[in-house]
Amino acid sequence: MDNPAPTIAESLAEFIARLDYASIPAAVRAQAKLHWLDSIGVALASSGFDFARKACAGLAALGSGEYPVIGMPARLALRDAILMNGMLVHGIEFDDTSLPGRVHPSAFCVPSALGAGCFSKAGGKDVMAAYIGGVECAVRLGMAARGGFTPAGFNAVGVIGSFGSVLTAGKLLGLDAAQLAMAQGIAYSTASGNREFSAADSWTKRFEAGWPAASAITAAMLAKEGYVGPRTAYEGRFGVFTTYLNAPAPAADLAGITSGLGRDWEFSRILIKLLPSCYFNHAIINSTIALVRQHNIATSDIRAIRVLVPQAGISTVCEPRDKKVAPNDIAAAQFSVYYSAACAATRRRFTLQELDAGSLHDPAIRALAQKVDYAADPQSNFPAHYSGGVEITTADGRTFSAREDVNAGSTENPLAASAIEDKFLANAERVLPRGRALELRDRLLDIESCSDIGDIAAELGAS
Repeated sequence: MDNPAPTIAESLAEFIARLDYASIPAAVRAQAKLHWLDSIGVALASSGFDFARKACAGLAALGSGEYPVIGMPARLALRDAILMNGMLVHGIEFDDTSLPGRVHPSAFCVPSALGAGCFSKAGGKDVMAAYIGGVECAVRLGMAARGGFTPAGFNAVGVIGSFGSVLTAGKLLGLDAAQLAMAQGIAYSTASGNREFSAADSWTKRFEAGWPAASAITAAMLAKEGYVGPRTAYEGRFGVFTTYLNAPAPAADLAGITSGLGRDWEFSRILIKLLPSCYFNHAIINSTIALVRQHNIATSDIRAIRVLVPQAGISTVCEPRDKKVAPNDIAAAQFSVYYSAACAATRRRFTLQELDAGSLHDPAIRALAQKVDYAADPQSNFPAHYSGGVEITTADGRTFSAREDVNAGSTENPLAASAIEDKFLANAERVLPRGRALELRDRLLDIESCSDIGDIAAELGAS
């Protein structure tokens, strides 16, 4: 009898088990270090926000531990530290994004790698190999859904994050290929994440990045000890691509998950954000800033702003209008095209400072947000890029328009490493002295020379 074809989980497990840092293309390794740097910087900036303080207080009430929390003085039990760090990386909508995968892969793979790496006292090269491998698999799994999680009401970070995290953690915990395959089936029982956060001001989107990372280390250790889970978490009768999508499983691109795995690196296409907002807003923000600067348009001279948004983004940043036009919370503002356009026109920039309480309740921004309307962008090239356009009409009847069709960080418009390092420093210096931020940058960019990732982790917490 012929041997049955390997399941998707078994194929991903074989890839992860064989993956060696030296075998990863140098360009991917270099990019991965920048994504790791960026993720830590975002987490440091997140640590100063109210959601972070309250989340950490809640977890600390369950007990302390020896594992550091990025940017905060607390030390928690392993799984709680991983959960907290995941919430921090994803906390201010400033972390990296895979456009084809529709997922934020570092939000769960960085805390998984950091936590499992500290637990196993892994060196920097091993940590980075596990991180890169977990991200690569997560992006491919996200791509297979073809954007289907969102209309089905699920958050891809919470669903796909369980699998990327368990592959990352499992490699660092020493699981072999058979155990890694089993671990994915166990992790499937923890896959969750819904989009109800978008219907009201809430903080749960952040939790849905930390939870997969925290549950992954549990699934990995269970698998290592022989706990049995299904091997068909993806393609099975009740697998993720049947259960979590409105369309039937054949609509998913299951073959693409493993096609070219280890040869064609999806990691190379992951985007790093330069604006702390949902990516659907970036073209709107950039185009608005360009118009008001170029034509010196004062806020008081604006009669109306019409924004053009990809059809796929309307439910995320445009509707329901009555809940998005006057956000009272940072997360709500980051998913409001009305606030984004009005803030960009008023402040001529969009940074974390534009997400503080004073900005959210700025009368000028709120008044202008009421003058913003949207339409589906007929020229959108999404999902090739995050694109969009803006039309500003002034009180004297003039109309100015601009659009952005190729987002920063794409293959056609790559970011310089210096821009990513500058972003890290700006984020890190919100909570660290500049000298310490510079030292940390250098340590993270030289992560290969680290013999125990715990040494770097110890520098990430606040003293």
